[in-house]
Amino acid sequence: QVQLVESGGGMVQPGGSLRLSCAASGFAFRFWPMTWVRQAPGKGPEWVSTIDTGGRTYYADSVKGRFTISRDISRDNAKSTLYLQMNSLKPEDTALYFCARSFRLQAGAPTGQGTQVTVSS
Repeated sequence: QVQLVESGGGMVQPGGSLRLSCAASGFAFRFWPMTWVRQAPGKGPEWVSTIDTGGRTYYADSVKGRFTISRDISRDNAKSTLYLQMNSLKPEDTALYFCARSFRLQAGAPTGQGTQVTVSS
């Protein structure tokens, strides 16, 4: 059973940093692309970043140069984690952030329950 559990969200001032984590289990993490998606109040889901199985990374223009996606894979897949390092945060980054087992946005892809990021002074 696929399980994705996000953590690391919180409230931060503009210009601050946060590191989100997504603990993945129930599937062979190393063989799947992984993605961060966010959804602001009253808006649809927005693709943020993807890392593919070869380690190549992709970013939305709105976060390029500020966010960094990475993944940590244990040899036996017992512990697999996706990260999103977010620097120079802006109020428009405020959203619920989800990790997804997908390449970019894919309808029906497994996601976690999300972690809230609020950027406000």
